[in-house]
Amino acid sequence: MTTTKALSKFSRRCDFLHHRNLVPMKPISYRATTNDMAPSNTFFKRCKKVLPKWLKFGFIGYLMTNLHVQDLLNQMIRADEFYFSLIVVVIQEELSLGVDKQEEFVILAPITMKNSEGNRQISLVVTCSKWAFVAYTLQLFSSIPEYVKIVEVGPRDGLQNEKDIVPTAVKVELIKMLASSGLPVVEATSFVSPKWVPQLADAKDVMEAIKDCRGARFPVLTPNLKGFEAAVAAGAKEVAVFASASEGFSKSNINCSIEDSLIRYHEVALYASKLSIPVRGYISCVVGCPIEGVVSPSKVAYVAKKLCDMGCYEISLGDTIGVGTPGTVIPMLEAVIDAVPIEKLAVHFHDTYGQALSNILASLQMGISTVDSSVSGLGGCPYAKGASGNVATEDVVYMLNGLGVKTDVDLQKIMLAGNFIRKHLGNSSGSKTAIALSKITFHTSKL
Repeated sequence: MTTTKALSKFSRRCDFLHHRNLVPMKPISYRATTNDMAPSNTFFKRCKKVLPKWLKFGFIGYLMTNLHVQDLLNQMIRADEFYFSLIVVVIQEELSLGVDKQEEFVILAPITMKNSEGNRQISLVVTCSKWAFVAYTLQLFSSIPEYVKIVEVGPRDGLQNEKDIVPTAVKVELIKMLASSGLPVVEATSFVSPKWVPQLADAKDVMEAIKDCRGARFPVLTPNLKGFEAAVAAGAKEVAVFASASEGFSKSNINCSIEDSLIRYHEVALYASKLSIPVRGYISCVVGCPIEGVVSPSKVAYVAKKLCDMGCYEISLGDTIGVGTPGTVIPMLEAVIDAVPIEKLAVHFHDTYGQALSNILASLQMGISTVDSSVSGLGGCPYAKGASGNVATEDVVYMLNGLGVKTDVDLQKIMLAGNFIRKHLGNSSGSKTAIALSKITFHTSKL
């Protein structure tokens, strides 16, 4: 039997998701009536906007003709307390899909179900209908932003991990090619000690060469006040600082504790504010650390809040060693979103275990609208052995194009930039999209 306590918990969950526009219903209270579960006007607007796009791909039609009520119930049980429990039936007249009303039946009442694995009772409000899963599908994809900003980190985060030093002229040409592709932000270089990162010792020369380049912003990384001053002297108009959610990684990467690093960055942010220079914050090891292992979401939220409070306009959450999955990324994001406005957050995934795109998709569904990526999958981390490159920009753009998300980025131009740098490096592309499309182009040219 469903208890008042269980319904209270369920109501709080509804309230949270409804506030984020993920659930088309009002919070549910004990002895709720059907009027309390009416879809909101916002939900109907979203349905009307998203439905034609998905019908075009046949996605909703497939679900409607192949999903049975028993299948829905089974999925609800397997999903435990997932969002299947928070669906309301969409009224036929509002969407004009022409489906026979006799095919649907609805249980608008709380019931108790058991999870077959844990045998734990869960409280669900069930809407058993083919309509119900259609409504869920619309919610799932309508939560994805219409526009996603892509921050290109290849020239800095990518090239710093190469064994051989790339000539300045090649770096400059790469940056210009990336800027011409429509990318709004291209991280150009880093003002760190050449002793620690010799690959970027030419930071001043790179900034001089791109000073007249238009079409994108060119932030640079600054580890401390000395680096910030050097960056400003070289003409930098935007800077970034990088902290860690792992104490061990902070000490091995920047040779100081998390708290000491935050003190350094507060000084940088203070001087930047006086010069009206925007500061972006990075947090490394947001789900896992090569030294400490699993990283608590609360630690990430703490560092993110500190960076936000000191004035960082955006905070990029980095899975430095690429161990994250949606199962670990979502709890981390939930913790950070409680501490920092979601519009200030970005995600930065390495693709060591092939999870980057799935993590990005999960982040988009959470409401994140800024994604870091690296052309051709360049990168890694000099202080995190085994970490592969960042997610490839080509792969991110391809996925977003498939979702109908606007980026203003020309995929073909990104591929050209990737081919350019890989040809110089003498190795193959880290982008599956680039490899696949180049094969298609090659075979077509032979016909």
